[in-house]
Amino acid sequence: MSTSARLRDRRVHLERRATASKAVRTSLVSLAGLIGGPATNQSGDEVGRVVDVVARLYGTDSYPPVTGLILRIGRRHTFLPATAVGKVHAGHIRLRTARVDLRDFVRRPGEVLLAKDVLDHQLVDVDGVQVTRAADLYLAPLVDQVVLVGVDVSLPTLLRRLGPRRWQARPTPERVLDWQAIAPFAEQATEGPAEVRLRASRAALHRLRPADLADILEDLGRAERQQLLGWLEPEQAADALEEMEPAELQNLLREAQPEHAARLVDEMEPDEATDALRDLTGEEREALLSRMPKGEAAELRRLLAHREGTAGGAMTTLLITAGQDETVAEVRARLAEQAEHRTEIDAVAVVDGEDRLLCDIALFDLAVAEDATPIADLVAWRAQFGPPDTVRADTSLSEAADQLVAARASSLLVVDDTDRPIGRILADDLLDAMLPERGRLHFRRFLQ
Repeated sequence: MSTSARLRDRRVHLERRATASKAVRTSLVSLAGLIGGPATNQSGDEVGRVVDVVARLYGTDSYPPVTGLILRIGRRHTFLPATAVGKVHAGHIRLRTARVDLRDFVRRPGEVLLAKDVLDHQLVDVDGVQVTRAADLYLAPLVDQVVLVGVDVSLPTLLRRLGPRRWQARPTPERVLDWQAIAPFAEQATEGPAEVRLRASRAALHRLRPADLADILEDLGRAERQQLLGWLEPEQAADALEEMEPAELQNLLREAQPEHAARLVDEMEPDEATDALRDLTGEEREALLSRMPKGEAAELRRLLAHREGTAGGAMTTLLITAGQDETVAEVRARLAEQAEHRTEIDAVAVVDGEDRLLCDIALFDLAVAEDATPIADLVAWRAQFGPPDTVRADTSLSEAADQLVAARASSLLVVDDTDRPIGRILADDLLDAMLPERGRLHFRRFLQ
């Protein structure tokens, strides 16, 4: 999605948010101020004290509806359904009924205790693309029910909760983030029925760039990031993993279930997957490889056989090759099928009938050529510039970097002793490998 489309999409979502309404902002009730407050009957007599507020967090509603309260009555913690709640005020709750079922509360699938599971816990601010903590949650009446509409993550609100009780119930609408911009984590949040749909905020996670998701994954605690990984499609998760710092990625793969970690590594680009596997111990590496499809595992083992610090150790085996008898249109069609790997492809290797390298054609040259042009014509035209620049797998990275600069190219083909292409080393992979102390740079590539 383009940047302008992302901004337009975000603006539409902002306009649809409940907290944009003045009526909602003036009726906010602080959850922190409510906890420990009294619940009274119609006569104003205290029935019990509020222990927690129960909500259905991952249903189909845009804003989670409150399904009930947990009240402390004597020594019991009992459940009171939302239908028994008359009005929610700042600091206390007025009930519709004096009849209370004194059986102890038992959590049902899909229910989340807002104070226990969400307040003071990590969550993701999708708009701000950051990991933060819920300093307070806000409830408000909306379409004949009380719903969770927002969260406050500010330090002043956290400090306010340390003050006198009358401060705790004071809302801070100017600091409230709309709940639709929030992806929360909770131990019980995924215990709902299988047909539970993604909430808007969780779906919004899928619109984040891989680099943003990588930053979020690095900031989350162990349990939360495994939960976030579980929400993402494997392909999206793999793209994010490729952007993570090596040490953080190493920890994440160790924390994940081996089957899940193997699936994620399998979805990564070969060179990125190889780097990730190198950082693990031999036993950990084999545990993942043994859980991958045999073909993919064999390819990664071949890459791992190359020494670190050489072109073979940093190359990707993702290659697009073409024959001289093909046309430009046919090669473009094959490139279109590899769109998901666009950041790994910046040229097409032309080979003869025995797979020996003839020419390396940049995507720009393919883009400006006529559809019907035979690849052989491009090979003949490129011949005036001399043979293609290549390196051997055992070429050191510093030599490869010098050659890349001299060639003024964005990648170099890696060939074997018979001049058959076996991989490609890209400029940003060279920089990542040579400048690890500066972190992963990921320069923008040709078709990105």
